[in-house]
Amino acid sequence: MKGNSGPGFARRPDHKVAISPAGGTVSIRFDGKEIARSSRARKLEEASYPPVYYVPIEDVSTDVLEKTEHSTYCPFKGSASYWSLVASDGKRKQNAVWGYETPYDEVMEIKDHVAFYASAVEAIETR
Repeated sequence: MKGNSGPGFARRPDHKVAISPAGGTVSIRFDGKEIARSSRARKLEEASYPPVYYVPIEDVSTDVLEKTEHSTYCPFKGSASYWSLVASDGKRKQNAVWGYETPYDEVMEIKDHVAFYASAVEAIETR
């Protein structure tokens, strides 16, 4: 650890956040095309929430991403930054993508990775 531990872990040591390789290739489809494909994605499992796939930002077509001012905070992962997805017709899915640019030490594996709200994309597939 580097000394940047998530305060949530100290307050709730029973809260589990597990990160592992996604196992195979993760593909994201939006606006009728594949906008992300990675064999380096990570699967984050937290408490009773459904698993979330974090894709390295360099494996995402950044031409569909537009960074927003929106942010949220998680005491286990840190402050999340958000991006909107911009379709070819200019329509936006506001704050549809998030990532932790400076995550806490316990979840450092998701640094430089982003996740997509399933409701904002056409598909999140693992093969």
